[in-house]
Amino acid sequence: MLLSVITVAWKNYEGVVKTWQSLAHLADTPGIEFEWIVVDGDSQDGTREFLENLNGQYQLRYLSEKDNGIYDAMNKGIAMSRGRYAIFLNSGDVFHQNVGEVAQQLAQQKQDRAMYLGDALLDFGDGNKVRRSAKSGWYIYHSLPASHQAIFFPVNGLKQYPYDLQYKVSSDYALAARMYKEGYPFKRLKGLVSEFSMGGVSTSNNLELCRDAKKVQRRILRVPGFLAEISYQFRLRTTGKAKALYNKA
Repeated sequence: MLLSVITVAWKNYEGVVKTWQSLAHLADTPGIEFEWIVVDGDSQDGTREFLENLNGQYQLRYLSEKDNGIYDAMNKGIAMSRGRYAIFLNSGDVFHQNVGEVAQQLAQQKQDRAMYLGDALLDFGDGNKVRRSAKSGWYIYHSLPASHQAIFFPVNGLKQYPYDLQYKVSSDYALAARMYKEGYPFKRLKGLVSEFSMGGVSTSNNLELCRDAKKVQRRILRVPGFLAEISYQFRLRTTGKAKALYNKA
């Protein structure tokens, strides 16, 4: 199996349905076998019943139980994964209609010990969508070189280096940094993978994100203190809510 699509959800029935609808873009791609794994935090909003009624469509397997937050739920999804690669498409995130073209490129790759990057569309909710193109691998020393929803992680690496729960809002950055330091390079794929709204954990807690990211740079990437501080200050000036707080200080 090529791909495990992992979706974490909590009290977001409509988001789960939206994500499920977008899986058709991948299912229509010839030669691409994938599974859908949903980890729901025991929502009482109809999510469990919806998943049950799908009768295993897209090789669906799911859990509906309490967890210790989004990254704990993602780790549960990793443990269930059977694909060569995994991508995290959480409730409300969707595959772009052209994701199949990217998946076909992924299927041709011979190296499983790498993280593969595509592009994503960021939806700001005002009708404005901005393309975030994947950057070179060295960008990890400042931030993720691609949107989390556009990174195909090798499952063997995820199972060895799962999400570290000490990082409350940037464990995705910490995970990619850890894998990179352990010999998993970033490889570029061409095309749009996903679309998502700017309102998730890592985009709505930007000040904490800046602090967390600095810890990742110092502890995992071993970035010198003065460079980590420059990166931190740059984040403060360029990330939404953090920027507003910084300007008031």
